[in-house]
Amino acid sequence: MNIEHIDDRDFEGPEPPSADIFAGEYVLGVLDATQRREAQARIEQDPGFARLVADWERRLAPLLAEFGGAEIPPHLWPRIRSQLGWPAVGDGSASAAPPKASLWQNPGFWRGMTGLAAAAALAAVAIGPLGLLGPADAPDTRVVVQPPTPPTPPVEDPDAPKPVSTLLRDDGSTGWLASVDPRDGTVLMVPVPGPADAQGREPELWLIPPGGKAQSLGIVSIDRSHTVKVPDTLRDALDSGAILAITLEPKGGAPQGVATGPIIAKGDIVVL
Repeated sequence: MNIEHIDDRDFEGPEPPSADIFAGEYVLGVLDATQRREAQARIEQDPGFARLVADWERRLAPLLAEFGGAEIPPHLWPRIRSQLGWPAVGDGSASAAPPKASLWQNPGFWRGMTGLAAAAALAAVAIGPLGLLGPADAPDTRVVVQPPTPPTPPVEDPDAPKPVSTLLRDDGSTGWLASVDPRDGTVLMVPVPGPADAQGREPELWLIPPGGKAQSLGIVSIDRSHTVKVPDTLRDALDSGAILAITLEPKGGAPQGVATGPIIAKGDIVVL
C-alpha cells in the first residue's frame, strides 16, 4: 500500500491543521459531528477543499482492495449515524437526504478502517518532534537481544604478596622457608641445609588447618629447593592461620598417613 508523503509543515507550529490535513481527517472519519458538518459545507462551497478531499479518497482507495467483503449488520448504519450526530433516515428532515456519493459512503471503506487504524498506529511510531520522518530517517525499532554477559572473574595481581611460613626448629633456628601459592595449590620449600637424620628417617611436610587434623603433603628435601603439590581438597586450607610442620618419618613417609615421628620444625602461614 502506498500513501503519498505529507509535507512535514502540516504538523508544525501553533496554528490549526492545514486544509489538506482537515480534508484527510474528514476522509479518515476522525472528526466529531460538528467538524464533519463544517467539512461537508466546505466541500460544497470551496472547490479547492473539495479537490483535497478527492485527493485523499484517491490515496486511500487502494485500501479497499486489501480487505475482503463482509456482511454489514442491519443495525450498524443507524448506530453509526447516531454516533456521528446525523439525523435518522426517513425523519422528514431535508438533511436526511443521501449526501453525494463518495468514498466516505462506500461500505468497502468501512471494512478497511480496521486495517487503516493499524497502519496509522505504525506510522505514529515514525513521527518525530518536528513531523513525519522519512524512511531513511525513521528510528530503528528492532529489539536486539544480547546474551547475558558472564561475570568477569577478579583479576589476581601476580605481584600481590603470597602467604609464607618460616619453619623454625626447637632451638629457634630456621629449618625451611615456605612460599604458599593457594591459586596454583603449591608450596615452594626452601631448606636451610643441615645434616641428615642419623636413623635414616626422612622429613615429611604436614598441613594443619585451624581446628583440623594434620594432612600429609609428602616428603621434603633437606638440601635443595623444590615445589610441593597440594591436593585440591586442601587448597582452601592454604591460608593465614594454618600451620606447616615437619616430622621425621620412616623412608617413604608416615604409615597410613598418620605422623609417628617427632616434630622438628613448624611455622604459621602468614601474609606479609
